[in-house]
This record gives sequence, C-alpha cells and structure tokens, in this order.
Amino acid sequence: MNRKRQLTISLSAAVLSGLLVYGVYLLQLRHIRLEETERVVVPRQFVPAGTALDRGMLTTVSVPRGAVTGEMFTRVEEAVGLEAYAPLGSNEPLLKWKLDKFRLLPRPGEATFQIPREYVKSVSNGIRAGDRVVVYLSAEANVSRRLFPSPVVIAAVKTASNQEIDNPKNSNLLSLAEGDKERMYASRRDANGSIDAINLNLTEAQWLELDNACKGGAAKLVIAFDASTFDAAEGGKTP
Repeated sequence: MNRKRQLTISLSAAVLSGLLVYGVYLLQLRHIRLEETERVVVPRQFVPAGTALDRGMLTTVSVPRGAVTGEMFTRVEEAVGLEAYAPLGSNEPLLKWKLDKFRLLPRPGEATFQIPREYVKSVSNGIRAGDRVVVYLSAEANVSRRLFPSPVVIAAVKTASNQEIDNPKNSNLLSLAEGDKERMYASRRDANGSIDAINLNLTEAQWLELDNACKGGAAKLVIAFDASTFDAAEGGKTP
C-alpha cells in the first residue's frame, strides 16, 4: 500500500515538474517574442499638418514586434510624397490614417485664395481640384510672363451655382488618388459645368504679387493645366 502511494506521489511530482518546466518554457518564449523588434517609419522631427513628406524627413526605428500594427509604415518609400493630414510627432511611428496622397489643404505658409473673376483672362477648361497649374500674367503694356516659377495647387473649381466641377459618376480626385490616368482623363471629358470660380493655394507673397499685378486692370491671369498632375499618377494603370 505504501509502495503504491509512493508511486502515485512520484508520478504526480513528475507531472507537476513537467508542467512547471513547460510553463517556464512558455514564459521564456513569450519574453523572447516580446524582445523581438521590427523597424517602423518615424519622422525625424515635428511635421505640421499639410506638409508633403520627403525622404529627408523620415527615418526608421526599432520597436517591439508585438507593438507593430497594420497602420504603421515599415518602409520609408511607402510614405514619401504623402501629405500629413494631422501633425506628426518626432520619432513617433507614422500612422496611415494621418497621411493622404492628394490633399487640398494649403501647406504650411500657404492659404486658400479665391481669385477674383475680373483678374482672370482665361482658365483651362480641363482643370479640376487637386491639379497643379501654371499661372501666367498677360499684360497689355508690358511683356507677358510667367507669374510664379513653380506650379500651384488648385483647391477648388466651381460653377456659378457654387458646385464643384467634377464627374459624380467618375470622380477625378478618386482617380487621381488611385493613380488611374485613364479614368482621370475620362472624368475631365465627361464633367459638366462652366468654371466660374477658382481657388488657389498660395503663400502670402504669391497672393500679394498676384493682387498687385492685377488690381489695376492692366494685366490679367492665364491659368494653364500643368502636366505634372498626370505625372503624379505615373504608377497607375496602363493600357
């Protein structure tokens, strides 16, 4: 009887010992997994909302693998060219919901200005919100010239009834964001409405230069579509 009891106790001790060893193994395995890291993309410094990200603004840091989510970027190339929808903290993991590809918000140092109709001589009919345009100054007394050295962004293009000009069945902005150049082109052909008001994202210096040039009535603006809008969709579908 004593021998049977001793055998039972020995077996129980062996089982408990095995369970203890297995429990320690699981704890060690969990600890090892928590110590494993993965590199995620972070801004090098604080980034204001509306800023377009370039490679020099970004780097990668190591974080515990268990803390990495699908909202984080793991490659710098994925974030280059996107614009900040919200302020980005220095060395904080970059989250996808805070970024967008084609924002209409003015960038830091810019504001959205509605251009007075009497300032405008002509506007390319095919321009839409989100496009980049080249602004020229057409003067009667002086030589016509390009007003700004770089293209500027269209914040809105509206009809006389204050409706955004676009094709509701085939949004130009959606096609632009998806990089589908064929749909972008089709949207421009099918959209209805005559351009009555145009809003541009400009710096204060650009607006003052534009206003001073046009307010006397001797010069007017020619706003032309810039092909870099389609270049931005270069990664889209091809025939």
